[in-house]
Order: sequence, then C-alpha cells, then structure tokens
Amino acid sequence: MQASCHIIPQSGGFDVAEVYALIENWPGLTFFAAPTMVKRLLNHSGDTDTRNLKTIIYGGGPMYVEDCLAGLKRFGPKLAQLYGQGESPMTITALSSYMHADKNHPRWRDRLASVGIAQSAVEIRIVNSRGTLLPSGEVGEVLVRGDTVMSGYWGNPEASAEVLRDGWLHTGDYGVLDEDGFLTLKDRSKDVIISGGTNIYPREVEEVIIMHPDVREVSVIGRTDREWGESVVAFVVPQSGLAVDIASLEKLCLKKMARFKRPKYYRFIEKLPKNNYGKVLKTTLRELDLAGGDIDLH
Repeated sequence: MQASCHIIPQSGGFDVAEVYALIENWPGLTFFAAPTMVKRLLNHSGDTDTRNLKTIIYGGGPMYVEDCLAGLKRFGPKLAQLYGQGESPMTITALSSYMHADKNHPRWRDRLASVGIAQSAVEIRIVNSRGTLLPSGEVGEVLVRGDTVMSGYWGNPEASAEVLRDGWLHTGDYGVLDEDGFLTLKDRSKDVIISGGTNIYPREVEEVIIMHPDVREVSVIGRTDREWGESVVAFVVPQSGLAVDIASLEKLCLKKMARFKRPKYYRFIEKLPKNNYGKVLKTTLRELDLAGGDIDLH
C-alpha cells in the first residue's frame, strides 16, 4: 500500500534552498516547475542530496537543451516535460523521463529540444497559414483536437470562432513534427521575426547564445527595420561578475547558425523581466528596446 501528500512550502513561493531541503526530507518527491525554476536549481552552488527526488515535471516555457543536459547531469533521469494550454488543459504532448534518458537514440538531442509526443486523448497536426496540412519536417501552426479541448471561451463567441475551426484548436504556436511524431516548438506566432521575407524563430537563436559559458540567460525579439522589415535583438544576462566578450559571442553565432539569423543588436541587462510564473515578458523587452542602449554589430 502506498500513500502520498501535497506539500505546501512555508515560504509561499519558490525558494531554492527550501526546495532542496524538501528533497532531502521527503522521499519520492515530485514537483512541477517552470524552466526558469529548474535553471535556478541548477545555479545553486551549495551541497545537495537529490537521491529522494523522483521527478521534476517542467513546462510553461522553453527549456533549452543546454539546461536540460545540465539537469540530467545534476538530477539523473528524473526530468519529464508537459506541453499544454488553458484551452487544452489536460496537456497536449509529453516528453517522458525515459525519453529524456534515452541517450542511445540517434536523435536523442533533437528529442530533448522537443515537447514530446501527443497524449492519447488528443491528435495534433501542423498547418500553414492557409490551413493546409504540412508534412513532417515543415514548420507551421500547431493544431490540436480531442475530448480534452475546450468547447469555447465563456461569453465570447467571436474569440472562440477565431481559435476553434472545424473541430481543431489553433494554438498560436509554431512547431514542427518529425517522422516519429515528436513535436518541436519554435515560437509563438506573434514572436516570430520576419527579416528579408524569411522567418527567424527566437528560440533557435537563443539556443545558440545560451551555449556561451559567460551567458546566464537570453531572450530574443525583433525590431522594426526599414530595410529588412525586422532585425534580431538579443537581450543577454551575463553570468554573475562576468562580462561577455562580444567577439566570441559573434563567433559562436556564425559557427552555429545562418549568418542572417544572428543578432544585429545586443542589449546586456542584469535580469530578464518575468511574470510570477517565470515566463519572460517579451512585451516589456520591446518597451526596453525602444529606449535604446544596444551594441550594433553590423
């Protein structure tokens, strides 16, 4: 016979030292965390014993591959990811702890960058702007349908009709399905940068910049550009006490991504603006960007 209980942290919030203390004192502990919280756990420098930890279920935002690898190194095969929306609350896809730990799979790293496969209660598909079904490997909007999808927004038939069409929920997320059904999210449609008529997905730029050892956090937005339509702007938080060498950052970007995708401007700040859930507030970053103060590389 087994039993379980819910633990409410005394701090009433997310305190890294408190979480590690709970792990040490509660065998079989499982908790949900935003990727930002996982990052803070990884940045904790104190001695920790995580043998009691069962699973960290993360979601609500992108977990960069470098952070995922660091999490597996620190905690072992105890990470699981869920992707969903309020409009499809029982989650859409899942990347299990087994999938996280399956290092022998030839596409293991690619799968770490994904949000997993569709849950049994839903179907997912990728379509273009005209609603045409796209094959595996092509980027488009993620659609989902199933019994767990909402029937509509209360008292707002216009908004309901906009996102629910022919039985499918239009999530507003851009993503790509591989041949095995693993879904990799690119970005929210409103955050995609269009430069010179080409789509640039902020996450793919962020995935490269976060690899720099002197970078603690990064978030990428687009800025209106008279010539190109939009230019890439990277807001970078350096590691504590360090200054990021621009030349080495530019070299990394040129090595890991197409030249036109690399940031044209860099903004170095102490911390990224986030909501209470840990999501980066890109609307605030756009407001900060209007204030200027960047480094123009090109």
